[in-house]
Amino acid sequence: MSLRSKFSLYLAVIHLLAAGIAAYLLRSNYHLLLMTEALITASYFAGRKLMVEYFGPIELIRSGAQFLNESDFTTRFQEVGQPEMDQLVHIYNRMVDNLREERTRLQEHHYLMESILNVSPSGIITLDFDGRIAMVNPVAEKMLQSRSADLLGRRLSELQSRFAGALADLWVSDPKIIPLSCGRRAKCQRVEFMDRGFRKSFIAMQELTEELRQTEKAAYEKLIRIMSHEVNNSTGAVNSLLNSCLHYADQIYRDDRSDFETAIGVMINRTSQLNSFMRGFADVVRLPPPKPVSCNLKELLEELVILMREESAKKRITWNWVIEKEPEQVALDRVQMEQVFVNVFKNSLEALDDGGSISISMGKTDGRGYVSIEDTGKGMTPEVQSNLFVPFFSTKPHGQGIGLTLVQEILSQHHFDFTIESRPGGPTRFSIFF
Repeated sequence: MSLRSKFSLYLAVIHLLAAGIAAYLLRSNYHLLLMTEALITASYFAGRKLMVEYFGPIELIRSGAQFLNESDFTTRFQEVGQPEMDQLVHIYNRMVDNLREERTRLQEHHYLMESILNVSPSGIITLDFDGRIAMVNPVAEKMLQSRSADLLGRRLSELQSRFAGALADLWVSDPKIIPLSCGRRAKCQRVEFMDRGFRKSFIAMQELTEELRQTEKAAYEKLIRIMSHEVNNSTGAVNSLLNSCLHYADQIYRDDRSDFETAIGVMINRTSQLNSFMRGFADVVRLPPPKPVSCNLKELLEELVILMREESAKKRITWNWVIEKEPEQVALDRVQMEQVFVNVFKNSLEALDDGGSISISMGKTDGRGYVSIEDTGKGMTPEVQSNLFVPFFSTKPHGQGIGLTLVQEILSQHHFDFTIESRPGGPTRFSIFF
């Protein structure tokens, strides 16, 4: 039973009891009985009126609490002319006006932040107080190579990704450059903030690949120009002197002439090899813009595999073709893309022991044609993968470290995406997407 009902029952019982007592005591005095009954009736209705006025604020509070519980901040109460009630009405109306404005402001702020994050060139990951992913923007999805639905509610350390594992190890306010794949790198930083009394954090990721690539390219271009200038000037003068010395061979004793000519020939050959060595570096710097023409990719690859036949036979390497669907004619610079595939094929051959195999796959994914070259070698360590496209880095004893740099430069100028997937002890797959 509500308090209002109890109070109404109390008034009724008290006044009925008073009316009964008055009727019993004043039954001999009819006029006095009527006056007493009239007073009791007036008292009852006065009590009812006071009860209504008393419970008015309580009813207002109940209705207001219900509206607040339903998050209805649009309903306002009207003043009724009673000072106490009007003051309460004024306070309630002002409160819901503030709440409505605050909710509108938060909704607009949330929409603005969501719009900014969706178009931001940086990747953003928001983590809850338990370190689980609460939000990822589209750029972060691409960096993590997963959809938002597959990421939400999971910890970064639970994702099967070397990049995600590095993000999980980030310290607050300690930015680091973390490798992604295929020479791509991102500057990542974790920042903490307070949300409703809980400490949360977000990770900002800014890809620096193109900026770093251009910086590195400018640095090694300058270095190669200086080296080429000095080497060419020196070897040109040395070769000229050595060739002049050969004219004096007839003036040397017959027994020593052969050794003399051999020694001069070796020196000329070495300086020529030094010139060829420098031209390999200079080719990266002087790479011309591609001149795309329509090309049958399968025919191009078949021709290059024939070139690798002799070296493959020495190591008993088998070649496999997996053609899911041949890509349509691809617009590319044939000469430059031949350099790309030759470099990839050579790397695969050098990574294989006797009896290994190389598989070439072709098909379509996400509406784009692709080709993948996979070898059954020993794979690469994470450290090697992170430095693959750094100029002059090589794992070969006599490698120049420019092969994959040239590959990256050619594919970037063609606007072809590419990936390298490898793990220690497992296969290595190089994929190009057209």
